[in-house]
Amino acid sequence: MATANSKSTPASTEPKGNQVFLFDKGNYTWMIGGVALILIGLALMSGGKSPDPHQFNYDEIYSFRRITLAPILMMIGFAMEVYAIMKKPSSGNQ
Repeated sequence: MATANSKSTPASTEPKGNQVFLFDKGNYTWMIGGVALILIGLALMSGGKSPDPHQFNYDEIYSFRRITLAPILMMIGFAMEVYAIMKKPSSGNQ
């Protein structure tokens, strides 16, 4: 039987000052860069609205910027995100 005065032990025995994080500053920098490229790619794909809804502007919809440049930037951004997640944090933080 447990007494009423018994104290429960904390789940972790490490002091709070020695927390180990999964990612370091370099990982977060790569993640922010990847998100920025993805957002730039989405912005480059936007637009193309015609003033007349009955007129289709082929050159504006299928331009180099929307069909080639924006998807390439987004794919590079997603690759940067994968790299940021897979990259091991530097061990010099200890």
